[in-house]
Amino acid sequence: MAFIGRAVQRLVLAARPPVAPLCRTSSRSYSTEHTSEKSVPYEKTLKQEEGASTGPTKPLPRSADVVVIGGGSIGCQTVYHLAKMGMTNVALLERDRLTAGTTWHTAGLLWQLRPSDVEVELLAHTRNVISKDLEEETGLHTGWIQNGGLFIASNKQRLDEYKRLMSLGKVYGIESYVLSPAETKDLYPLMNIDDLYGTLYVPKDGTMDPAGTCTTLSRAATARGVTVIENCPVTGIQVRTDDLGVKKVKAVETPHGAIETPCVVNCAGVWATRLGEMAGVNVPLIAMHHAYVVTERIEGIQNMPNVRDHDASVYLRLQGDALSVGGYEQNPIFWEEVSDKFAFSLFDLDWDVFMQHIEGAINRVPVLEQTGIKSTVCGPESFTADHKPLMGEAPEVRGYFLGCGFNSAGMMLGGGCGRELAKWIIHGRPEKDMYGYDIRRFHSSLTDNARWIRERSHESYAKNYSVVFPFDEPLASRNMRKDPFHEVLTEQGCMFQERHGWERPGWFNKDGPAPPKKYDYYGAYNIRKNENYKYKELLGKEYTFDFPPHHDVIKSECLSCRHDVAVFNMSYFGKFYLTGPDAKKAADWLFSADVNKKPGSTVYTCMLNKRGGAEADLTVSRLEPGAAKLPLAPQSDGDAYYLAIGGGVAEHNWNHIRTVIQDQGFHCQLTDHSEDMGMISIQGPKSRQVLQEVLDADLSNEAFPFSTHKLVNAAGYQVRAMRLSFVGELGWELHIPKDSCVPVYRAVMAAGAKHGIINSGYRAIDSLSIEKGYRHWHADLRPDDTPLEAGLAFTCKLKSSIPFQGRETLERQKEEGLRRRIVCFTIDEKIPMFGLEAIFRNGVPVGHLRRADYGFFIDKTLGYGYIRNPDGGVVSADFIKTGEFTLERMGVAYKAKAHLKSPFDPENKRVKGIYE
Repeated sequence: MAFIGRAVQRLVLAARPPVAPLCRTSSRSYSTEHTSEKSVPYEKTLKQEEGASTGPTKPLPRSADVVVIGGGSIGCQTVYHLAKMGMTNVALLERDRLTAGTTWHTAGLLWQLRPSDVEVELLAHTRNVISKDLEEETGLHTGWIQNGGLFIASNKQRLDEYKRLMSLGKVYGIESYVLSPAETKDLYPLMNIDDLYGTLYVPKDGTMDPAGTCTTLSRAATARGVTVIENCPVTGIQVRTDDLGVKKVKAVETPHGAIETPCVVNCAGVWATRLGEMAGVNVPLIAMHHAYVVTERIEGIQNMPNVRDHDASVYLRLQGDALSVGGYEQNPIFWEEVSDKFAFSLFDLDWDVFMQHIEGAINRVPVLEQTGIKSTVCGPESFTADHKPLMGEAPEVRGYFLGCGFNSAGMMLGGGCGRELAKWIIHGRPEKDMYGYDIRRFHSSLTDNARWIRERSHESYAKNYSVVFPFDEPLASRNMRKDPFHEVLTEQGCMFQERHGWERPGWFNKDGPAPPKKYDYYGAYNIRKNENYKYKELLGKEYTFDFPPHHDVIKSECLSCRHDVAVFNMSYFGKFYLTGPDAKKAADWLFSADVNKKPGSTVYTCMLNKRGGAEADLTVSRLEPGAAKLPLAPQSDGDAYYLAIGGGVAEHNWNHIRTVIQDQGFHCQLTDHSEDMGMISIQGPKSRQVLQEVLDADLSNEAFPFSTHKLVNAAGYQVRAMRLSFVGELGWELHIPKDSCVPVYRAVMAAGAKHGIINSGYRAIDSLSIEKGYRHWHADLRPDDTPLEAGLAFTCKLKSSIPFQGRETLERQKEEGLRRRIVCFTIDEKIPMFGLEAIFRNGVPVGHLRRADYGFFIDKTLGYGYIRNPDGGVVSADFIKTGEFTLERMGVAYKAKAHLKSPFDPENKRVKGIYE
């Protein structure tokens, strides 16, 4: 018998090459044959029987409402949920047998707690489906085992992260406990606790059997009318172009005939990119080898919880009376040539890559050193640029949906994501906030960029077990999109953040330039690590759940804006024009506010989905008709609008607008000039004095009121000036043609020198905006929040008779009262909070903070979160006023004050230029 400990010794000492079964001969080869039974860690694995037909297992229907491609976890969950929602004319096509691709060899772990409220809800649904719903419907056991989960912390920061998860879990009723090393030893006697700081124990975590789960899902779907066809590869996807030039799915082609359908769902895992190419759809994922080993029997391991030792980058999954050992390494092997013939197959395990997990496992459970290895499991998995799945309708082709790129978490997320994907298909949008998984979160310039996909996916894989800190930034694929101010701000010590491929200012380092460098893969693959890397060094200092070391720098940037004047580079914003014969009709329908005021007006508004949820917030400026002065003004004989949208969500907004225009049949054009213009925002009590020296316009309240815009000259260059603020101060935005950006910026800085002008970044904007009570889309304003719940009723033209998307929901909500609403909280103790902290009213959990920061002007930590009435009733002003609130951070409760209005400038005087 070959023992794990002996394998470590061999590799460390390099005495002689390891022998079977610890290592096979080649690290990169794969077998196209079915894996032998002894290598498969599951008793029930779906396999093709000897002599079975190689043709499709059922006749192909001529047409279907939906065709799901791929019979793994996500494909089976999607058809199951489509059927449960009443859509039964559905076909699932699997090229081999169900689970044959990547699902069959997955570890099948389910951890209930994640640093995301949406993911906690998705995981909870998966757990319900696997542990309860399917068995009740079919009478079949899915293979669910509830043996609990144990998160290992070797240091304070890791335990702090787990405590954050514990506090969030209380909002959702998820039982969890922080254990001392001694308590951990009592629970898991075989564990080494010498280097433990503490653990988090979640008793109702567990494991799933892929084969049992997918079998039961397919039977439940089939019983409702879904057609599941195996041995039926897809060879093509037909796309048609309609009269408006919109590409739409027409049919799915196979060697055995075509199925006409308006909707295809790509659940093909590592093969999803190829399936995308058939329809001209970019699927930005990459295939990697992902492995675990299964040990021989271990005495005393029975009924132990699954273990995740993030600091050692290893997990230990209970496998009957043995353990599966796996993890995430910094040098994963890319599967360069994805094979269509790879089914129920495995790669040979590369022990040089995998051995770090063995070392971590032996440290945590020392008995493993004397335990043999029964089998190795190394299969392909698909990974994405941010370690999140790819879901939703593809921007390139209507009716083409993605359900892929699950980063080895397809079993765990399958139930929740399958349900949301089914709702997406049926209703046009998911019910939950799925923006973090939506393919439209990535800019179109990135989704077909091989370097970006490879580098960013590698970094996300390598950092999967890293602590999730609030101010982390990627090192991979930086400097993909740079605005005109990039070089001059780099010289001034700008610490950039990456959003949507853009480099945007985060904060300004006083010690000189610190630019991001070319990605070094963390030294993997014999690539030389970057040396003297100042950006990485400064970023590393931000890795804390306390106030970051640059807290005083952010404070200085914020207070300079509050007391004097600051310049913010916001060039990464999306800048779109809406023009054409039906532009006014489109604007009325798209925007919740009435944007059809006189030309020269600028209106802050939301865009809603059919359920009244906020798909975006943005400013819309009505333009004078006239000849083109691009990029500052489009050609327009009638109504025209200029849309300025947060750059991190610009692609999402672009596609939302385009989809609504197509669905409503509006004859208008949406054009993108984001790359053609820069944008700086000059804010603070002295902003008027500074800009009056630069602009050839009267900037008085009477001549240039708040929420208006004009074409003016700035230091001799034409710009569009808007009197707006995202920080709650007197200020203007200058939208500047690309070639004029730097001279205009230099003129502003020269004029502001005597007024103490400084550069400020988005860390300051985050603090200033939350202090003022302004919303950030996809933080305190999401697609599952209505404007009424978000305190943005003023953005809705409900007093008018103008129809707009989502209006009916808002009218009903207004009449019935709000069952949830956003509330501002402050605490008197100087404690950092970042969001996800639990909100308690009179000792009962009622919600969690969506966003939190420090307000330097009011000198308090403050946060915003949505609260519910525990009895399901209306959340009234009295409900808020009469409650005693606490905020729980890492298991510690802090007394909090609830505010119905922002505690900073509640009368909104400062944006009007009124300073007392």
